[in-house]
Amino acid sequence: MLPVLLVLTTVELASGLVLDTFESTLLRYPSLLVLVPVTIGMAGNLGSILAARLSTAFHLGLLDFAPDDDLLLGNAIATIALSLTLFPLVGAGAWAIQALVAGAALDLLTVVLVATASGAVLAVLAIAVTLVATYAAYRLELDPDDVVIPVVTNTCDVLGVLVLFGVVRVLV
Repeated sequence: MLPVLLVLTTVELASGLVLDTFESTLLRYPSLLVLVPVTIGMAGNLGSILAARLSTAFHLGLLDFAPDDDLLLGNAIATIALSLTLFPLVGAGAWAIQALVAGAALDLLTVVLVATASGAVLAVLAIAVTLVATYAAYRLELDPDDVVIPVVTNTCDVLGVLVLFGVVRVLV
């Protein structure tokens, strides 16, 4: 696991550098600044929830990685549904916090739209990363409980930063 953790640490550092390049945007729109840690955390959480479910199915012998596997499809749909219900609430909460503290520079709809779009994209990416990591652990005969969740959470944290700022560039 040490080589994997070293690579993930390097990737996390790169994520911090990307975050630093958007400092002026974050300072101009503080509602987005409030979204950053929540989006990063939620992205990792979505991936880790799915990874835990797939790992359990793997240990029970219920996971076969077939494209028509109902277990995979059901968990993917649940991940997207969870994202589409939580991220709009996160956006509204970020806007409300900023409005209470210092007045909002962006309107509520824009912040909710940024959060929702980021969440939808992150859910799809979390599903892809989790499936690839779980399948790789299976093929390499590694325990997915030990490998998949750290890989998925770190990767999704980085993707959270990248996706959030990609969506901000498109929508704001």
